Amino acid sequence: MEVDYNKIKVIGFDADDTLWVNETYFRDTEEKFASLLDKYETKNKIDQELYKTEINNLEIYGYGVKGFMLSMIESALDLSNNKISQATIGDILNLGKEMLSHPVELLDGVEEVLQKLKDHYRLIVLTKGDLLDQERKLEKSGLSKYFHHVEVLSDKKEINYKNLLEHLRIPVSEFLMVGNSLKSDILPIINIGAKAIHIPFHTTWQHEEVKLEEHQNGHLTLNTITDLLKYLNYGNGSK
Repeated sequence: MEVDYNKIKVIGFDADDTLWVNETYFRDTEEKFASLLDKYETKNKIDQELYKTEINNLEIYGYGVKGFMLSMIESALDLSNNKISQATIGDILNLGKEMLSHPVELLDGVEEVLQKLKDHYRLIVLTKGDLLDQERKLEKSGLSKYFHHVEVLSDKKEINYKNLLEHLRIPVSEFLMVGNSLKSDILPIINIGAKAIHIPFHTTWQHEEVKLEEHQNGHLTLNTITDLLKYLNYGNGSK
């Protein structure tokens, strides 16, 4: 199915795992967390319980590293029957702090694409997670100069996108969302009548996975962000 992008004036980019690496660090930290608790449970059980705790806490803490840190501590207490040492809790806190201070690793081609698109489209960042952490990553990335607006959402559901587009006075017919998550970046956008382009990342948090039958027509899937330039007009006459 060919999608026409001629009317697009505003492009929204997801941040984590679309502009820079993120999920990889969560997986690495989960491995370290499991090692800290290996005398209490198997790695598989630890992973399962941590995930359950994270999901249960989403409505309280939201998305991001800080909520993940608190969920790790809660899981450690539960899995150890409250026998976990203060030193190990300190180690868990340090795991989270390491994530928060980690250098920002841009994905290949990101800055090249933003550089070519910035004078021809209004570019915005639409991400979810902890406000302070996302602002820090954007600043460290060196990409803030390319964006007209940055929005850190509590969630990425249809109502969140609708409200934001209305607030920014962006017609859905002129909006394109680019992201790695079908659940958060693609399907809600298609459902409100806007355009979306999916650029998968090699690692996806299981909470962001969708069943095959939930996929819908109307969006394009690309291998890399540089492939965007084949489909958008940015002053060189190409499509």
